[in-house]
Amino acid sequence: MKRSPSRATALKGEGVRKIGLARALSKLGYCSRQQAAALIREGKIRLNGAVPRNPETPVRMGVDRIEVEGHAVRAAEKIYLMMNKPRGLVTSAADEKGRDTVYSLLPEDLSWLAPVGRLDKASEGLLLFTNDSEWNARVTDPGTHLGKTYHVQVGTVATSELLDTLERGVETERGEILRCKRATILRTAEKNSWIEMVLDEGKNRQIRRMLDARGVEVLRLVRVAIGPLKLGDLAKGRHRRLTSEELASLNQVMRLASSAAAALLH
Repeated sequence: MKRSPSRATALKGEGVRKIGLARALSKLGYCSRQQAAALIREGKIRLNGAVPRNPETPVRMGVDRIEVEGHAVRAAEKIYLMMNKPRGLVTSAADEKGRDTVYSLLPEDLSWLAPVGRLDKASEGLLLFTNDSEWNARVTDPGTHLGKTYHVQVGTVATSELLDTLERGVETERGEILRCKRATILRTAEKNSWIEMVLDEGKNRQIRRMLDARGVEVLRLVRVAIGPLKLGDLAKGRHRRLTSEELASLNQVMRLASSAAAALLH
């Protein structure tokens, strides 16, 4: 017996996980979730021919038809970029204070990319972008324990005591204990030093808060690596796609970390 078209469509969608419409547009690489929510409220999005106004309207990925101003939205090519972020730029698509953002360095014809984590305005170095939201979540998940390496110039001559304190943990003015996985001295001048610090968790302005709690001024802060992925000689303000080898290496490290974490739970 032939199924009716409506019955066949219903069966096709059975067992498909539903997500909010704004999130679906973000996962498809069309725009950010915030931008998608604005488009939905403005009535510019059609879902299976209807015009929903609620960004949380449920969507069956791969089943429902999403259109923006009459054009079907399809999954964009997965893109993975690295940038050497200069100082003075905000890691945001738009800034309420009108400050320049990292998106000013990306081509306008590129599909929507989200930053993978953040670097504050005064920080520089390795910053990743992608339209793969699941990969983004894995890289930024503290549970992955993906090491992030920073070179930090401080306005003092670093001592072994300072390094030990950073590794043991520093109590901030809020009573929070922050620590780094490893701290080593790179080089020392008469009045300042360069320290390499590795974090395996990424709390907001963590390095600056740790050093501030010790009364140490941060002169420069450069992220030079995320896991096995190194900034290398990429010029400041420039960007490039990750190579397949770099992506595979980073994914392998995350898989091993996830497997190790799962083993500890059993």
